[in-house]
Amino acid sequence: MTVEAGTAIPSSSSHAEEPNYLTHETGLKSWLFTLDHKRIGLMYLVSVLLMFFLGGVMALLVRTELLFAGETLMEADTYNKIFTLHGAIMVFLFIIPAIPGAIGNFFLPIMLGAKDVAFPRLNLLSFYIYCAGTVLALVAIVVGSVDTGWTFYTPYSTRADSSVIWMTGAAFVLGFSSILTGVNFISTVHKMRAPGLHWKRLPLFIWGIYATSIVQVLATPVLAITLFLLIMEKTLSVGVFDPALGGDPVLFQHFFWFYSHPAVYIMILPGMAIVNELIATFSHRKIFGYMFVAMSSLGLGLVGFLVWAHHMFTSGMSEYATMVFSALTFLVAIPSGVKIFNWVATLYEGSISFLSPMLYGLSFLVLFTIGGVTGLFLATLATDIHLHDTYFVVAHFHYVMVGGTVFGFVGGLHYWWPKMTGKMYDEKLAKVSWFLVFVGFNVTFLSQFVMGSQGMPRRYYDYLDQFQPLHMASSGGAYILGLGFIIMSFMFVKSLRSGAKAPRNPWASAGYEWMTTTPPHPHNFEETPVMTRGPYDYHLCTEEELWDGFDEDFQPSKKAKA
Repeated sequence: MTVEAGTAIPSSSSHAEEPNYLTHETGLKSWLFTLDHKRIGLMYLVSVLLMFFLGGVMALLVRTELLFAGETLMEADTYNKIFTLHGAIMVFLFIIPAIPGAIGNFFLPIMLGAKDVAFPRLNLLSFYIYCAGTVLALVAIVVGSVDTGWTFYTPYSTRADSSVIWMTGAAFVLGFSSILTGVNFISTVHKMRAPGLHWKRLPLFIWGIYATSIVQVLATPVLAITLFLLIMEKTLSVGVFDPALGGDPVLFQHFFWFYSHPAVYIMILPGMAIVNELIATFSHRKIFGYMFVAMSSLGLGLVGFLVWAHHMFTSGMSEYATMVFSALTFLVAIPSGVKIFNWVATLYEGSISFLSPMLYGLSFLVLFTIGGVTGLFLATLATDIHLHDTYFVVAHFHYVMVGGTVFGFVGGLHYWWPKMTGKMYDEKLAKVSWFLVFVGFNVTFLSQFVMGSQGMPRRYYDYLDQFQPLHMASSGGAYILGLGFIIMSFMFVKSLRSGAKAPRNPWASAGYEWMTTTPPHPHNFEETPVMTRGPYDYHLCTEEELWDGFDEDFQPSKKAKA
């Protein structure tokens, strides 16, 4: 049977009797062996949040050590290990899998009107492969030491402590999880769309995850091969990257960045995908230039494969090669600029609701724009020579990855939390935590732009006294940032324990995922939906679709409705 999108939704009075994915099966076994993409997404969410906590603790330890010149908290070798673990955990265990694994797994099939992903068993396998990679990484942390930096640059990584094998092995295993997830999502988008859901009606979140999946499938094998060669060189003394064995360390950089620059878009495209939904919902407007935004996601993925060598301008490449890669790097600004322009155009004359998810969406626009503009200095040969390997690069990277991906992820978590859990959170606490996170982030990393422009090298354990005021400001910002995340964690836990019951569509969104029950039905929809409108066609939505389930106690978007 089918039901058309746009028909009246049953009233919320029947929600108590409706089955949902959280309660239709009980017991630990039902979770460990589940094929339900929503439960798998929830398990991913718990896992990546634990890794985010661990990586965040490492970051605070790094900033505490740099609070004062000289030894503050730890010795130099320990410092090297801590910042290496911070980078490796955040990149491989949190940022890359967070949005596709948690939010993508949960909502991609629902937005497509599908019962599940194309390969449910492969989906569960990808989660357990992620868990296996995480265990290997934790073994590297517990039983040994890794102080090579998260990039594992040779020849040092081939000569360093043997626990490097554990960490690179962990990244090698995690790559298979990314590949399987990407294949699954591509197949689901192509083959599992509901009737009436053609390509020009896909939610822009789907377009972003689809582009991410293509990059994952094409780029991740390069990293896997590179790390495998590094492990072989370290264990069998095969000369690939180590000059002492006849290898070439610059070859490792080429291989590593051929994956790792597309990996930047594996990380940022999902954040952009979420921001599309936030801006459309909370400005109550159709996204301006829908197909331009959709194609810009594919364009970013394509151009991302062509610019890897801008990480290597100081490695002795030919001056002609550096000119070509510099020019190609500037091309990245075009699809990124298309997105920014279309988001701002969508906001123009929109009926904007400044609720907590939208605050993160607007923060994304500001912070990602700063990250993108400062990236132009690193794409320019004359300025990159001065700024390379300074704190300017650290600040730029964090404005893109944290100001972009993490803010997008947190905004999406706020946005979809009621649908995932069936509980509302305290909006006042959410805004307090947003304010602390936003202020703390900017205090932390704006000061690092200044340090980097003045020549402060990154990864250094000690520094000249002239940099101490800026380091103290950066560390103070990190503590504010950490406090914001602590309040956010308390808010979500409080929501699970005593939060108000969530309406079916608390934000009055026209998105497809809000058509189903809250929390979602075990099979997403009782009947197969027929999509007769786009996901942003507010003018085609009925009052029942937008406002069903509200009562007098919770009406956060009534102001926007007026």
